[in-house]
Amino acid sequence: MTDDAQITAWALAAGRGDRDAASRFIRATQQQVRRFLAVLISPAEADDLTQETFLRAVRALPSFAGRSSARTWLLTIARRTAVDHVRAGTSRPRTVPMSDRYDSPDLARDGFDRQVVLERLIAGLPAERREAFVATQVLGLSYAEAAEVCGCPVGTIRSRVARAREDLVAAVDSRDRRAERRGGSTAG
Repeated sequence: MTDDAQITAWALAAGRGDRDAASRFIRATQQQVRRFLAVLISPAEADDLTQETFLRAVRALPSFAGRSSARTWLLTIARRTAVDHVRAGTSRPRTVPMSDRYDSPDLARDGFDRQVVLERLIAGLPAERREAFVATQVLGLSYAEAAEVCGCPVGTIRSRVARAREDLVAAVDSRDRRAERRGGSTAG
């Protein structure tokens, strides 16, 4: 992973018209933006929203002043893109597409792939907790950077992450208890 200082330098150079720097900036940040949006909205819509985020970011690069890291600035744009997408979707019914891998009988036989379980548990978190958790625990932003991205105080981010962890632990415990009951009832 490229460090924030280099990503910020590329963004500043891109804002001054350096196309090579713009390409490097996009390549260095594209996967993180996509991951963030996949968790905030849905994996099926992440590619389109990532593209929309970069369209907005490229238009705004000339005004990027580097007061925060370019990664933080970009994830703030991604979050706004996601919010705008949700707002636009509230006027029409929305379906939540599921990946084919969720329906695989092999997963039930093998006891669910850990990544699938983790994605489902994180997706089940309330939006604000999920956003804070993914920003800090998955993408590795500091609490201050996550606060800037999410538009709230650092203490709020800390609280949301702590509550998300509690929710995830409770969800795992609940799954384990259900699995034990199913296992106990089929064995006896």
